[in-house]
Amino acid sequence: MITASDFYKVMCAMVPLYFAMFVAYGSVKWWRIFTPEQCSGINRFVAVFAVPVLSFHFIAQNNPYQMDTKFILADTFSKLLVLFCLSIWAIFFHGGLDWLITLFSVATLPNTLVMGIPLLKAMYGDFTQSLMVQVVVLQCIIWYTLLLFLFEYRAATVLIKTQFPGPAAASIAKFELDNDVISLDGRDPLRTESETDGNGRIRVRIRRSTSSAPESALSSSICLTPRASNLSNAEIFSVHTPAPFHDYQQGPKSPNNDIVFCNGDLGFGYRAASPRLSGYASSDAYSLQPTPRASNFNEMDGIASPAGNTPIWIRSPVAGKVIRQTSPVVPGVKMVWECQGGRESTGDNKDVPEKEISFRDNSKIAMPEVADGKEDATVTKQEMPHALVMLRLILTVVGRKLSRNPNTYSSVLGLLWSLISFKWNLGMPSLVKNSIKIISDAGLGMAMFSLGLFMALQPRIIACGKKKATMGMGIRFMFGPIVMSAASIAVGLRGVKLRTAIVQAALPQGIVPFVFAREYGLHPDILSTGVIFGMLVSLPVTLLYYILLGI
Repeated sequence: MITASDFYKVMCAMVPLYFAMFVAYGSVKWWRIFTPEQCSGINRFVAVFAVPVLSFHFIAQNNPYQMDTKFILADTFSKLLVLFCLSIWAIFFHGGLDWLITLFSVATLPNTLVMGIPLLKAMYGDFTQSLMVQVVVLQCIIWYTLLLFLFEYRAATVLIKTQFPGPAAASIAKFELDNDVISLDGRDPLRTESETDGNGRIRVRIRRSTSSAPESALSSSICLTPRASNLSNAEIFSVHTPAPFHDYQQGPKSPNNDIVFCNGDLGFGYRAASPRLSGYASSDAYSLQPTPRASNFNEMDGIASPAGNTPIWIRSPVAGKVIRQTSPVVPGVKMVWECQGGRESTGDNKDVPEKEISFRDNSKIAMPEVADGKEDATVTKQEMPHALVMLRLILTVVGRKLSRNPNTYSSVLGLLWSLISFKWNLGMPSLVKNSIKIISDAGLGMAMFSLGLFMALQPRIIACGKKKATMGMGIRFMFGPIVMSAASIAVGLRGVKLRTAIVQAALPQGIVPFVFAREYGLHPDILSTGVIFGMLVSLPVTLLYYILLGI
């Protein structure tokens, strides 16, 4: 039976965390203490230092030789069960990979590190900290890696379908990635170059669009005047500032003579040495992902030059139009602007009001051209490369992505140190221990503070609509605990550990799945609602589970 003293103990653990979150919310929303740019700097500190050091601190203190096998088995079995059911639904009932990834994230990946450790420690005792750390280790090393694999697989299929539609993709025998291609998430515009051997096998090279730009593209004779711009939001726990995905496509009946720019970005084009033409956006010229603020550039008119490879700068049109302009430099080349409106305009387009440019204001949606207003009625079945070819590509980009994530290093190093220290009874030197402790002590508070900043920067708490929000909350706080309870009972978990497993499954949405969803452009509104609204709902929900399970 839960007593008043037990309830007060839980509140003493949770109220300070929510206090930090609401102070941050008020600092931005009501008191205007922090600007969006300053919030982005705070979030980067949390992403690069606070959370990784906090994770290392907990993992290094946990004894890996005394892990609870049944608890870990129950957690693993519940996630595999959800993944299996969603896979059956996606394959046989046409649910789709997109919803499989999103629903798996919502149902199985809670905020265990920030919320789970202090909450369950207050509810059921100190032994739960070791259980939560074990779950955190598995999440960081296995489940987040699996989630990243699914996101990269989805991004790779989108890229292949865009660049190699129909049966051509089945002939791809090898993918090569330039060293500066870290991920297929679309943070940087990508282009592909293909070669076909005598046997009809295709070798594809994937590179960033700017990696092959001529030196004149960044010529200092073209002056770019940056001016400040407000950000619509700031990333939380994200190491890179994600830039949207650009799809540069050529018209089906106009090969090699159209250059496509997305969403009214200031852009330029040039005639490349290769038979394919590439489009560039203003953000490409200044591709500094960690920059915590967006910048706009003054509009620029066309620059005439007799050189055939000189960049052609043209004025950004008003949003909602697609404008074709004949190049004043390269005969036969058209400049094409694409926007969300789906309309198209051709000609000189004089006196068009310019649109402000932001590094984050680009379209991720490919908009293929339609010749003469008629769609191609022929539908060709899309084929994909061999499974091993795809696997090598995905493993390469996943490895590059993980190698640049501080949480990967903190989890692996913490696990290695715990294996060494508990094996040979070694203690961490006081100099190192105290240095880590001073940052890890601020980790929980700064993580919650960062969540509060994120909440304040959003235009709406429920970003995905009431119907999807209700579905997400039901999956997070009802379906997840039900699956966990079934898996725990199936493996023989009983007593306090069973109650711990159920409450842990009812924690709010994890941060990392939202960061992935935002970077890859897959239902970020649903995950954002799960993070924000879930934080507000989770306290009464977990207290309700605590009371009901204690009866």
